[in-house]
Amino acid sequence: MQKLKVDVAVIGAGTAGLVAYRTARAHGAHAVLIEGGPYGTTCARVGCMPSKLLIAAAEAAHMLDAAPGFGVHAGEKRIDGVAVMERVRRERDRFVGFVLEGVDSIPAGDKLRGHARFTGPHTLVVDGADGQDVDLEAARVVIATGSTPTRLPKLQDVGPGVIISDDVFDWQDLPRSVAVIGTGVIGLELGQALARLGVRVSVYARGGSVAQLTDPVVLRNAARVMSEELDIHFQAEIVGAEQDGDEVLLTTREGGEEKRARFQYVLQAAGRTPNVTAIGIEHSGLELGTNGVPLFDSRTMQCGTSHIFIAGDANSERPVLPEAADHGKIAGDNAGRYPDIRAGLRRAPLTAAFTEPNIVTLGASYKTLCEPGRLKFAVGQVSFENQGRSRVMLQNKGMLRVYGEYGSGRFLGAEMIAPRGEHLGHLLAWAVQARMTVEQMLDMPFYHPVVEEGVRTALRDLAANLAKGASDIDPDAIEPGT
Repeated sequence: MQKLKVDVAVIGAGTAGLVAYRTARAHGAHAVLIEGGPYGTTCARVGCMPSKLLIAAAEAAHMLDAAPGFGVHAGEKRIDGVAVMERVRRERDRFVGFVLEGVDSIPAGDKLRGHARFTGPHTLVVDGADGQDVDLEAARVVIATGSTPTRLPKLQDVGPGVIISDDVFDWQDLPRSVAVIGTGVIGLELGQALARLGVRVSVYARGGSVAQLTDPVVLRNAARVMSEELDIHFQAEIVGAEQDGDEVLLTTREGGEEKRARFQYVLQAAGRTPNVTAIGIEHSGLELGTNGVPLFDSRTMQCGTSHIFIAGDANSERPVLPEAADHGKIAGDNAGRYPDIRAGLRRAPLTAAFTEPNIVTLGASYKTLCEPGRLKFAVGQVSFENQGRSRVMLQNKGMLRVYGEYGSGRFLGAEMIAPRGEHLGHLLAWAVQARMTVEQMLDMPFYHPVVEEGVRTALRDLAANLAKGASDIDPDAIEPGT
C-alpha cells in the first residue's frame, strides 16, 4: 500500500471540492483531490445544465402552443424526441468537457482516483481505482462528497422503470409517460418540461409543498398555477410499484382510496441525500447531527473545533451550485491557513426553480421570519395576473410577497412564483445583501413597461404596511410540511 502525507486532503472533485483544492493550494498547502466517481460535477453532468437544456426545448414547444393567443398560427407541431435528447446529451457533454479541462490542468500527483474513507481523525484509506490503495495522512481534511438523489424504500428493487433524475439525461428518446414523485425543484422542473414536450406526466406529492416555498399565500397560488398545467396529486402516499413488461404499475393512496396507474417510468425526485454515510465518518471523531452530517459552523465550514471542514451538498445547508462554490472557497481558505480560522463571505440566500412561472425565494424565508424570537415584520404583495408587461407577454400568472422589518424598514426577503422570476430574484437578493431599506429600494429607477414594475407595486404595499407599525402576521398560518 502506498503511503502519502499531505497538508490538505479534499474528498470529492465536484464544484465545492475543486474550489477548496485550488484555494488551499493558493495558501501554499500541499493538497490532494480525491474522487471515486466520474469527474465533471453534479451541475454539469446531471443537474443544472442538462435540466436547463431539456427546459429550453420545452419552452420552444410551449411557444408554439401559446402563439395562437397572439393571433399567430404556426401549423402542426411535431416534437422529435430523439433530436431533443441528442441535443441535451451533446450540449451536456460540452459543459462537462469544460470542467474536465480544469481537472486536467491539476498536477497528476495531486489527484487520487478511488473511494476515500476515514480510519481516524487524520488518516484516510483511498481504495485506488487502479487497484493501488493509498494510506493517507492529512493535517486537514475537506469533506466535499456531494449528494445523491434520494431513493424511496417502497420503490426499491422494482425494475428498470423506476429511475432517478440522473437517468433522464441518458435517454435516447422521450418516453411515453412518466410519474414524477416529488414537487420539489427537480420534480417540478422535469415534470413540466416533459409535459410540454408531449409526455404524459403525473406528479405525486406526499404533502402540499411546492418547490422551496414557505409563504402560505404564495404556496397556495403556486399550487393552483402549476396544477392548471400539470396533473399534480397532492397529499398522495406511495404504496408500492411493480414492473409489468415495459411499464410500471404504480399504486398510491389518495384521500384514503388506493389508486393505480401505469407509466413507462417512475421518476424519484424526492430530494437529495448527503454522501456522508460511506466515508467512515464514525472514525473522524466528529459530532454528527440527526441527519448524519457533521455539525459545522456555516460561517467557516469548520466541523466543531476540529481540523475537518465540510462544503457543498455534503453539508446539506444550501444545496445549490453558487453556495457550493462559496462553501469550497471558505473551507479551502481555512484548511489552507489552519489554525487561523476566519469567517468567509456568505451571500444572501437565493434559490430558483426554472419552472414557468419561475419559483424563487431569497433572503429570509417566511417560515424563518415567523420563528419565535424574531423581530416583527410586515408583508407587501402583488399579483401578476393584471400586471402590464406580464399581460403583454401572456405570462400573467403568479404573485410576489416581500418582507420588511418594522422599525428599521430594512428589506428582509421575498417568495414568489412569477414571470421572469429568475431576474426579479437577483434584483431583490442584491437589495437584501446590501441591507437596503424599502424606501431606498423605491428610490431606485423602474422603467416602463417592465415586469419589475410589479416589484415596485409590492414594495409600495410593503411600505404602507410598515407605516402602520403593527404586525398582522400569523405564524400559525404556515402550512404543515413547508
